[in-house]
Amino acid sequence: MTGKIIQIDEEKCNGCGACAAACHEGAIGMVDGKAKLLRDDYCDGLGDCLPACPTGAISFVEREAAPSAPIQAESKLGQWPCQIKLVPAGAPYFEGAGLLIAADCSAYAYARMHEDFMRGKITLIGCPKLDSVDYSEKLTQIIQNNNIQSVTIVRMEVPCCGGLESAAKKALQASGKFIPWQVITISIDGKIL
Repeated sequence: MTGKIIQIDEEKCNGCGACAAACHEGAIGMVDGKAKLLRDDYCDGLGDCLPACPTGAISFVEREAAPSAPIQAESKLGQWPCQIKLVPAGAPYFEGAGLLIAADCSAYAYARMHEDFMRGKITLIGCPKLDSVDYSEKLTQIIQNNNIQSVTIVRMEVPCCGGLESAAKKALQASGKFIPWQVITISIDGKIL
């Protein structure tokens, strides 16, 4: 079937992701930092993505829509296991690493977790509501015994995730080290707050 289908100029694309967020059909996705048309057959030709693009990288062409296979995203998980309570505190992959401490459910709520937060980091996940352990003890061991370069905490906006943030902050203080850290909060509808 012939119809209007978007065309993305990769040279103009700055990778902001506004078009992918505006596309209600899921035809556009972000791949390697650039907007891509993932499925011709999902594009409705109505152009919700056009006004969202700040660089004018999106235009429409009249052509035959061809169904295509969705692009498989690659996992950015750098080690196994990733559960805080299971990971060995002296594992060699911690040496010189950027550490991501994330709530279990954050990866389900935030669609770009691998690309935006896990890439290039050692990922530790946990849920203080479901696990009956004090994460701060294990996290303190990891930070004290390794040359951790940075700590990023990704939590949900829900109150129970406060326990994860608190454990990470307690571990940073108990380690006696000054390490750059940040907390990123994800809303229950998958947005960064």
